[in-house]
Amino acid sequence: MDKVAEILAEASAEVVEPRFRALAAGEVMEKAPGEVVTVADREAEVIIERRLRELLPVPVVGEEAVAADPALARALHSEPAVWLVDPVDGTSNFIAGRPEFAVMASLVRAGQTVAAWIWQPVTATCYTAELGAGAWRGGHRLTRPPAPAVPAKWRGSVKSRFLAPADHERMQRNAHAAFGEVTPGRHAAGIEYPDIADGELDFILYWRTLPWDHAPGSLLVTEAGGVSARLDGSTYRPEAPGGVDGLLVAADRDTWEHVRTVLFAD
Repeated sequence: MDKVAEILAEASAEVVEPRFRALAAGEVMEKAPGEVVTVADREAEVIIERRLRELLPVPVVGEEAVAADPALARALHSEPAVWLVDPVDGTSNFIAGRPEFAVMASLVRAGQTVAAWIWQPVTATCYTAELGAGAWRGGHRLTRPPAPAVPAKWRGSVKSRFLAPADHERMQRNAHAAFGEVTPGRHAAGIEYPDIADGELDFILYWRTLPWDHAPGSLLVTEAGGVSARLDGSTYRPEAPGGVDGLLVAADRDTWEHVRTVLFAD
């Protein structure tokens, strides 16, 4: 666990942090319509991939490599073990000079996330989780307390912009009517999932669930005592892009059930 944490922190220090608020002209590119990438994303992924393979020689499914060759993501279903890597989670924040970004990795065995690492460079904070062994922030073990007893005091985020407009509007309307504070999110899963584990938020609904974004945080939250499940209640497992949509993350099972009921009410 410590070695992977070191790999992420070192790659961040080598090629990500020096470019924070210092990106040069030409170091930001569009990799797909509406999707941007930086030189830092690409260089960090190369470093992390090489060092992870030295540690455990299994396929690496990295966000930027899959953008270039989507077939690489099939390893999640065809290989017994796979590394998942998000070299700069929250790239839009990184480009804008906002501090909410992270460097993330996870290990998936037989389709299940068994270990996760989230490095937040600006605060030098490392979150880790291991299946059956707990979730940690640095040397502090995380135990997620239950959400407040009254839903009107809950804080959460409903990230529904990939839904049809009518469904998006209905969910937003339902959430704002039922809960204490509904935020637009922080545009980085590597910041938002720790917010759930730390008790800063009580729930988040995600619609698009790219595996490198959600495998690390889902394990962190569940090992801290929270819930991360598909909308049918099934346990989250990382899927290749284009697979299952919809993921609800919450402080506890009762909160999860209530939020799902509220959001999908007609």
